Amino acid sequence: MPHPPVVTFTPIQRPGLRRGRRDPTLLRVGDTLDFWRVEAFERDRLLRLRAEMRVPGRAWLQFEVEPGAGGSVVTQTAIFEPAGLLGLVYWYGLWPFHGFIFGGMLRNLATAMNGHAGASAARA
Repeated sequence: MPHPPVVTFTPIQRPGLRRGRRDPTLLRVGDTLDFWRVEAFERDRLLRLRAEMRVPGRAWLQFEVEPGAGGSVVTQTAIFEPAGLLGLVYWYGLWPFHGFIFGGMLRNLATAMNGHAGASAARA
């Protein structure tokens, strides 16, 4: 089977098209993650991402982690500051899909973290 072509990204492309971070395992304020930029980061406590995709307004996605019984509790908050009527139409037009999109994101995060915890325990 042929390999996919290698794509080189140049600085003139938009933020969501950049690949990688300064460090593959450490996250810092200012790093990009897909179409998001890290705006705030406190290890094991808070991650706030600012959207760099084109939307009619400004958008953030925030994850807060708190200790809970038998593990951690992650609270995910989507924040949107609409720009005029188009921004409101955009946000409420996507409203029915938010549970699917954000719920799936949290399930995938939990699956990844449970796998990571199992791998860490196996190494110990």
